[in-house]
Amino acid sequence: MSEPTPTSRRPYLKRLIGLAVPHWKPLLVATVSLLIASGIVLLYPQAARIIVDDVLADAADYDLTVVGLVLLGLFLVQSFFVGLRHYLFSVVGDRIVADLRKELYRAIIDREMGFFDANRTGELTSRLASDTQLVQNAVTNNLSMALRYGVQAIGGLIILFVTSLQLSLVMAVVLPVVLVVAIGYGRKVRRLSRRVQDAIADSTSVAEESIGGIQTVRSFGREPVEKARYGEAVEESFRLAKFRALLGGLFSGGVSFLAYATIAIIIWFGGTMVLDGVMSAGELTAYILYVLFVAFSLGILSGLWTDFAKAVGAAERVFGLIDAGTDDETDADAGDIAPIAEGIVEFDGVDFAYPTRPDLPVLRDITFRIDPGEQVALVGASGSGKTTIANLLSRFYPPNSGTIRIDGRDLTDYPEPRLRDAVGMVAQEPLLFSGSVADNVRVGREDADDDEIVEALKLANAWQFVDEFPDGVDTLVGERGVQLSGGQKQRVAIARALVKDPKVLILDEATSALDVESEALVQDALETLMEARTTLIIAHRLSTVAGADRVLVVDDGRIVERGAHQELIDQDGLYAKLVQLQLLED
Repeated sequence: MSEPTPTSRRPYLKRLIGLAVPHWKPLLVATVSLLIASGIVLLYPQAARIIVDDVLADAADYDLTVVGLVLLGLFLVQSFFVGLRHYLFSVVGDRIVADLRKELYRAIIDREMGFFDANRTGELTSRLASDTQLVQNAVTNNLSMALRYGVQAIGGLIILFVTSLQLSLVMAVVLPVVLVVAIGYGRKVRRLSRRVQDAIADSTSVAEESIGGIQTVRSFGREPVEKARYGEAVEESFRLAKFRALLGGLFSGGVSFLAYATIAIIIWFGGTMVLDGVMSAGELTAYILYVLFVAFSLGILSGLWTDFAKAVGAAERVFGLIDAGTDDETDADAGDIAPIAEGIVEFDGVDFAYPTRPDLPVLRDITFRIDPGEQVALVGASGSGKTTIANLLSRFYPPNSGTIRIDGRDLTDYPEPRLRDAVGMVAQEPLLFSGSVADNVRVGREDADDDEIVEALKLANAWQFVDEFPDGVDTLVGERGVQLSGGQKQRVAIARALVKDPKVLILDEATSALDVESEALVQDALETLMEARTTLIIAHRLSTVAGADRVLVVDDGRIVERGAHQELIDQDGLYAKLVQLQLLED
């Protein structure tokens, strides 16, 4: 996947934490709960000091019931605030990540078409799933644990220095070493985590590509090849993850050694102080427990630092996509722009090359006009630029030069929703979503009622087979409409366009993949759809071309012939040759 290029390099960890700002009220309650629970934990070593110094020293006169009841009370209060803290941090964290996923999805789905040409679907879905999952772990349980053990570590250190400055100076030598190593380790893991996520995205893309094209894979016997491709991609992510785990093991083991070596030194040095009468046995016991608290907390924090480093690496990818999306031009203001009423289409000197291949021109000086109600067909060899013209009219891509107008206005003057409402398309391979027939017809217009859906299906010659389904319009069509035949999918797509009722209609080889019987039904439905609409027909079969008002012949990105069907036959040019070739094929 191409590296996102955000307009500014922002501190991603700060941005991760910044996601929590809108939820400061529940987080404040959660933080207070955390402080109370952690504060109670810091009292337990004092109970040990009391037992060692007071109870054991004067067992006959000391009532242990008081100590037991106080501890039970503290346990009860602590458990309440621990539960409240866990609930609030988890809910807020899940809410933050849900919002982040929605923001990332909006940023992806709003990108220009060239972005999708340059980035594979599997990589983008990996960002939505895998990367945001790492972010979710960082801002939910990990954030809560970091605060919890951070408070315990800081509180424990303060008590340690207050209890014995001499013993605490031993730790003062070790802590800076741990911090320096942690910072360097975090930077390394962050970079490595980004590479791991990229490798995971690559493997996801390979899997999605092969599963999505399973018929082609099976028909060519490519199962072993695809298994090997996916295996290689997964092994690369494993290799990087293994190296990351090695670094994590070395870091965690090193920190653990420093922590417990410090405890050993404190036990030795503290025992000497007790023998010399500098501190009591209870104070040393409490001190060792605080050291254990601090050591345990630092051990947990070192592991969390690894997770945060991974999350920052993932956040760079997530925020990079979001930031790159915000640089796109916003839609025009619809305030004083009249709706598209007539559907006059004009191409004026249009040149175009795809963003992924800027040095390879696809269209050169394309100029034509289609009046309301007129049907104009584009014909030419595959790769001549016919579908590209349709893509430009749909504003999937901006032209490199020249102007495209509808009703006398440049396409960019119209807000995209208004333009989309006015321009409809029926493609060679229409995409149906994995809902019901009615859901797919409503893609044309969300507020279409049941009567309008049935009427559209009837006009599209689709009602005959839909009415025979046990569930009628509520019948599920399967992923990408797999439960329907090609002709059935095409007629549902025509019904979808009828419900939309566009002023400008694009038919992109809408019958070329159908058998004769299905083509006749679909062609009849298309005739109904084209009535009183400005229609651009990208055609291959003569049954569609012959009835057009005009034919534009495209060759190597240029319009080389214009005229009615019979006029072009009589000219005996490229169009006539294409017709002869098709007659020979038939």
